[in-house]
Amino acid sequence: MDPTGLTYAAAGLAALLAAVLPRLISRAPVSMPMIFLGAGVVAFATIEWLPNPDPLAHGGVVEHVTEACVIISLMGAGLALDRPVGLRRWGSTWRLLGITMPLTMLAAASLGGWALGLPVASAILLAAVLAPTDPVLASEVQVAEPSDAEGEDEDEVRFALTSEAGLNDGLAFPFTYAAIAVAMAGTAPAGWLGRWLAVDVLWRLGVGVGVGLVLGWLLGKLFFSVSSERLRLAEHGEGFVALACTFAAYGVAELAEGYGFVAVFVCACTIRAAERDHGYHKVLHQYVEQLERLVTIVILVLLGGAVARGLFADVTWGHVLVAAVFLLLVRPLAGWAGMVGSKAGPRERAVIAFFGVRGVGSLYYLAYALGQASFGQPRSLWAITGLVVVGSVVVHGMTAGPAMALLDDRRRAYLRRAGGGQRAPQTGAMPPTLPTGGPAGQGPQ
Repeated sequence: MDPTGLTYAAAGLAALLAAVLPRLISRAPVSMPMIFLGAGVVAFATIEWLPNPDPLAHGGVVEHVTEACVIISLMGAGLALDRPVGLRRWGSTWRLLGITMPLTMLAAASLGGWALGLPVASAILLAAVLAPTDPVLASEVQVAEPSDAEGEDEDEVRFALTSEAGLNDGLAFPFTYAAIAVAMAGTAPAGWLGRWLAVDVLWRLGVGVGVGLVLGWLLGKLFFSVSSERLRLAEHGEGFVALACTFAAYGVAELAEGYGFVAVFVCACTIRAAERDHGYHKVLHQYVEQLERLVTIVILVLLGGAVARGLFADVTWGHVLVAAVFLLLVRPLAGWAGMVGSKAGPRERAVIAFFGVRGVGSLYYLAYALGQASFGQPRSLWAITGLVVVGSVVVHGMTAGPAMALLDDRRRAYLRRAGGGQRAPQTGAMPPTLPTGGPAGQGPQ
């Protein structure tokens, strides 16, 4: 059999399925990531001539492919959010970042050191790797696309999970650098902490936010406000410009020693705010979404191939237990703790707490860190990270569709009984909360 022909045929079929599957399985207990992950396992287990996609042996490739996927998805996440940035409007986001994320990292580091026997640097790295939720594999529980509304009727669950994923991908980087510093020093000397706070936290975060704001403002002017119609790109509907925005924001921030992930998301949010009700946002978002889906397929198939070729060969029951505890106990409990006192109702809090999807961002951080310093037990790190990601794909993939469909159905029923007038929901266009005693169990705003 001709390998070239088979590869092209498989790629074509995969691209076609990527377009069709989301519409067929939106309410089913299965997700597109589950299908392509399984396809990768089957393909690499049955076709012997396929190369071994061992992430430890091909760390550079893993790093750059996952890096591209994450930054593309961050641009899409920022463009999709209708709600203007604010302390109160984004209250759920700040809770998830300020409470849930630190609690999750503390638990992950403790599990890594205590249950898996990882060295200090490796335990810190595990915490950083598992810190970010994923903007790539969580499409079922995230905002679907931009709308022309003001954003106050945006579904609180999808908004919180989308904005959390958009920001914590960048906020995990300081802790990755902390793990690298400890690994390179062998221990944790007193001198590294000051530099880490000054450079890796304050400077890099500040540059990331600053570059995103400035570049997003300039691009917003170019898209919507420039006097020349020939240069006003919003009038021409060029979707690939979203890729230019993504790469420009990421590249400039990285050149200035800032966090490119933060810059991309902030840039997208700033562009979105420049002319909130313009249809060009949908054009940009659709292009990014399609490109992200294609890159995601490649990563999922290769991850499945790594599983088939021995990624879990050294997995012990300790690894399985840690992965299960992290997904089923740590994130839900930390998520619930972060959402206590928020305007979300009990059912919404439960969904937000549970769906802390882990995915491509975790793979990127691990590949990046292992390329920068020598960590103890790297195969164990890949094994536990792979288990968490695969477990998240399966567990969250099976439950996301039914859970979100149930929430949406309850909101529709409430609006019908209330006499509604609100616009019909598509993928998160529902009121963020319902009055106390409503069918979804939400509290008052």
